[in-house]
Amino acid sequence: MRYGKITGWGKYVPEKVMNNADFAALIDTSDDWIVQRTGIRRRHVAAETDQCSTMATEAGKRALAQAGLAPADLDLIIVATSSPDFMTPPVSSQVQAQLGAHHVGAFTMSVACPGFVYALITANQFIASGALRNILVIGVELITRMLDWEDRNTAVLFGDGAGAVVLQAADEVCGVRSFVMGSDGEGYEHIIHPSGGTACPPTAERLANREGYIKMNGREVFKFASRKMPEAVIEVVHKAGLTLDDLDLLIPHQANARIIEAAAHMAKLPPEKVFMNVHEYGNTSAASVPIAFCEAIEAGRVHRGDVLCMVAFGAGLTWASAVVQMGKDVPGLPERGS
Repeated sequence: MRYGKITGWGKYVPEKVMNNADFAALIDTSDDWIVQRTGIRRRHVAAETDQCSTMATEAGKRALAQAGLAPADLDLIIVATSSPDFMTPPVSSQVQAQLGAHHVGAFTMSVACPGFVYALITANQFIASGALRNILVIGVELITRMLDWEDRNTAVLFGDGAGAVVLQAADEVCGVRSFVMGSDGEGYEHIIHPSGGTACPPTAERLANREGYIKMNGREVFKFASRKMPEAVIEVVHKAGLTLDDLDLLIPHQANARIIEAAAHMAKLPPEKVFMNVHEYGNTSAASVPIAFCEAIEAGRVHRGDVLCMVAFGAGLTWASAVVQMGKDVPGLPERGS
């Protein structure tokens, strides 16, 4: 049996920051209105020079450097995103080329906000089967270019960024110990980018009707996420043969502070076992979990041998969770208690 040890991690966020007060000049909203409903205070917004591919590449470079690997050492690159540079070619190929990972296999996963967790699970399966040894997994979104800046129900929620991890084959019991993946397509219309696919190709009329932007039924998404996220945490921990007391840290999708707090309460997890940075970045979709993972390490809240749970929900409607155990000898991670 081979295990996918996380040996590298890295994140990239654009320099430009939009505070809640900045939105007051654009739409009917205020800092208090946004904070009370979401917990978000600011978010990073891509510059004109940023692209989905370039942000992913930068996060990938940082993860490779942490792992001590060269791009040529990789066997596979998986990029999770819903906001690629183009519908085709796949953005993963652009990232592969920008990294200089010549002839390395690469593919893109589009599973909305849980995309990174899906990609991490997939990468771990390639390693567990013995097929591959070194895999780069990236979650990235440039979602602010898909927003209607006149719609306060969506414009204030999202930010841009990328996060990445390197998985390497190891004999030590670590990596993804259990996982849950699910989808309820009956609720597909609750988070949707109406015009842009083959069902509704973009036309002048559709663009005039503002159909080229993300639409969201916030009430239904809140109800879904508040129920599904704690269920997915409890289920995946039990599948790993563990109890919730065995978790060292929950790293949830950073969409809404109220959802995270409700999920933690239902799972009976104390605040010190839950990582939250939604106030700094807003919802970065597929980049949310890996950015939070990187920040948790930077904050000294992830240690060698720790048992983590990553969980996310999003459009589809989709969800995924994974119990991830850190290796016991990973450079860059402190010993617990040190």
